[in-house]
Amino acid sequence: MDGSVRLEEVVMRFGDFTAIERTSLEIGSGEFFSFLGPSGCGKTTLLNIVSGFLVPSEGQVFIGGEPVAGVPVNRRPTAMIFQNLALFPLMTVFENIEFGLEVRGVGRQQRREVSERLLALVALEGSGPKRVTELSGGQKQRVAIARALAVEPRVLLLDEPLSALDLKLRQHMRAELKAIQRKTGITFIYITHDQGEALTMSDRVAVMSAGRIQQVADPMTLYRAPATGFVAAFVGENNRLEARVIDVEGQRQRVRLDGGALGELSGYAGEGARLGNGERVALYVRPEHLRPVNDASGVPRFEAEIEAVHFEGAWVMLETRLLASGEKLRVQLGHEVSRRSADSLAVGRRMAFGYDPADAVVLPDDGSPVVDEATGEVVETDRGATPAGGAHVPSA
Repeated sequence: MDGSVRLEEVVMRFGDFTAIERTSLEIGSGEFFSFLGPSGCGKTTLLNIVSGFLVPSEGQVFIGGEPVAGVPVNRRPTAMIFQNLALFPLMTVFENIEFGLEVRGVGRQQRREVSERLLALVALEGSGPKRVTELSGGQKQRVAIARALAVEPRVLLLDEPLSALDLKLRQHMRAELKAIQRKTGITFIYITHDQGEALTMSDRVAVMSAGRIQQVADPMTLYRAPATGFVAAFVGENNRLEARVIDVEGQRQRVRLDGGALGELSGYAGEGARLGNGERVALYVRPEHLRPVNDASGVPRFEAEIEAVHFEGAWVMLETRLLASGEKLRVQLGHEVSRRSADSLAVGRRMAFGYDPADAVVLPDDGSPVVDEATGEVVETDRGATPAGGAHVPSA
């Protein structure tokens, strides 16, 4: 069955507040597609539009090539797993899974056959007679997935379903969800603010900010070739340095930069960026792409003073301050490099760090993304008093 989803010129307004700017997007049948972005960016609003809980102010939604305008939630070929799972605590596992089938008039024997097959799929054989309250967090998660799959949806919608689990269990459930998606071939549309979830599980990811999709790409492209400053800052960790273009050369658009007090820098233009001489830009270089260098290295280099050293097991994270400009620079050193440089990694020590220009991305200067000082995470700018999910949406 065709589980493709198409958004065509979709806009969502709540009064004077525009939660979703004009958006067109195609999601392939059988794809694991994620919307990634900070709270309030509009990703859950888009999910509710696809599910039918919200009616867009403008535009249309197509599922399997057919328009679904006017089709109620219970008649759409979709199923939804909510953040709180919305399981029935007084029912058994069997009864939870079979609830949707019973509502549709499916006979008892057939319901039981379906629930037993799905329990095997989610590795919960023998758990059917148990009450939901007897299950662990991960087991409840699997029951919610089985219940959603019981009605044979073409599209499964998942609204941050792992957010309440602890780290180890979240990591385990990522693999479980991806395995289930591959076995069933159902289109998964996943909502998350956790980039680890999106990059690990997804075939493609849409990064959202302030009601707009910033970039749609496979996880590796998002990480290595961000198209905007927001994507560069939000996906993974990046150092951002302001500069001006001196020269652009070659098909890959290698860019020479005037880094001001930092001297001459270089990198490669981001995807779709067309840069001209004299243009103000931002150079993004990830902490793991920086390494200690000497004067003869021949690569762009920064003189910096170490302000803090964080041992994180497989690597060491250095908090440094550039001598020339006073800007902060984070440097991540792998085990081998940090071990060789162990004697030098002391607070107050001055060192030079360099990078390969092929690992640096140059993008038009669209302003510094807003960063939460407490967490270091990129956050939204204020878009008004109404959140992106401003309208009340039923939880079950």
